[in-house]
Amino acid sequence: APWGETWAGINVALREGLRSLPARDGQCMTLTRLLYARRGVRNANRPPPLTIPQVLTWADRHRQRTGDWPHEDSGPVADAQGENWLAISSALRAGLRGLAGAPDSLARLLTEQRGARNVKRPPPLTIRQILEWADEHYRRTRRWPTAKSGSLPGAPGETWLGIQSALQVGMRGLPLGSSLARLLLKHRQVRRNRYKPRLSLRQILAWADEHHRRSGEWPRCHSGAIANSFGESWITINSALHGGHRGLLGGSSLAQLLEKHRGVRNQNFPPPLTTTQVLKWADAYHQATGRWPTQKSGPVRGAAAENWQKLDTALNVGRRGLPGGSSLARLLEEFRGRHHRLHAPRLTRRQILIWADAHHRRTGRWPTAEAGAVIDAPAEKWLNINAALRTGGRGLKTQRKPFTLAKLLEEKRGVRNHNYPPPLSIPLILRWAEAHQRRTGSWPNSKSGPIRESPPDTWAMINGALYKGRRGLPGGSSLHRLTREFASAAV
Repeated sequence: APWGETWAGINVALREGLRSLPARDGQCMTLTRLLYARRGVRNANRPPPLTIPQVLTWADRHRQRTGDWPHEDSGPVADAQGENWLAISSALRAGLRGLAGAPDSLARLLTEQRGARNVKRPPPLTIRQILEWADEHYRRTRRWPTAKSGSLPGAPGETWLGIQSALQVGMRGLPLGSSLARLLLKHRQVRRNRYKPRLSLRQILAWADEHHRRSGEWPRCHSGAIANSFGESWITINSALHGGHRGLLGGSSLAQLLEKHRGVRNQNFPPPLTTTQVLKWADAYHQATGRWPTQKSGPVRGAAAENWQKLDTALNVGRRGLPGGSSLARLLEEFRGRHHRLHAPRLTRRQILIWADAHHRRTGRWPTAEAGAVIDAPAEKWLNINAALRTGGRGLKTQRKPFTLAKLLEEKRGVRNHNYPPPLSIPLILRWAEAHQRRTGSWPNSKSGPIRESPPDTWAMINGALYKGRRGLPGGSSLHRLTREFASAAV
């Protein structure tokens, strides 16, 4: 390009007829007009005229590609360079670009010429049409529609939520102040929760009797739907009895109703108990089985819905008229002389040590918690004795907790406690290491086995204590490092 030329200067020369360019009488020539006339370049300030058939052709092709009719936000027109659907809709609205007298929006044009749904101006509705759609929905799903049932397969663009809104607000030719639920109740006798009929105790008891005849059990809240009733369930009946809905007084429940009118036991409020009654059931159990019941003995024979676990809890907590602070085992021990392991006789440390000495004489080993039954007292177990020492039970009060069988034997018999081995020191470990070196000719390592001077200990245990700082050692060292430093210092 020649030096100093600009497109702005060229545009001015074209407009004013300067620099040997011809002047146009009555018409202003510009750079954009020149490019449009000679090169077909679109003039954004003066776009070409439009026709209704051309716009409809572009809309048809758009729908073939995307499956939807175009709208103002659909962006550029794929079949027309430089065109976009917002500009076309604006031209229709303002009557520009040769579109005077056409519909005043793209949505209205497509509605009139192609039957496309106008979201802002949906078609009118009728009660008859809504009921036909509801019947079709029920045939397809076996449920009547609600506002949350989504779209209507046979009516593109329609949703049950939109129909509900139109019924409530009175739009699209529908009466004001209705709803989908009211419409279905009036024309199809479909009852929603808000429009359930009134109830009576007589009707509820009739349904309960029928349930009992059919299943052999009385209904509960979670027994599901009520047979031969339109949309009723036992949980809604219970809610109505409790809250006083649907013509009922309230403050009751299904369980209380059946207890009062049918003598059905109310699991939430069982009848009161007495210790005499519990002992009578225990005697019957003992007579039938030869054993006294425990809390794990299951249902109580001859007492519907009772079980020994519930009786034990009631005795312990003090429910159902019982005083509390007791248990089934204590009750049988007190009134029937039955010994129970929870109330085993008291222990003393002296007695435990006598049993431990006898165990050592017979086996050559001191007892541990896993040693099983006590040899001289088969009813006792070392595990139970250890538990009594740890908790201070059975008369074994201790000021130091936890106190165990291992600590007792360590304290009274000098038996090494493997859970709490005695502390170590660096000089003691070095003395053992020197003795090992003199005997074997080499310094010990973690694989050198037991320490002759301290048989319960091994060199692996010593190495671990040096590394992790156990048994009073500082930690961060090892057996190899300790012996190496000692040998270097000796040299």
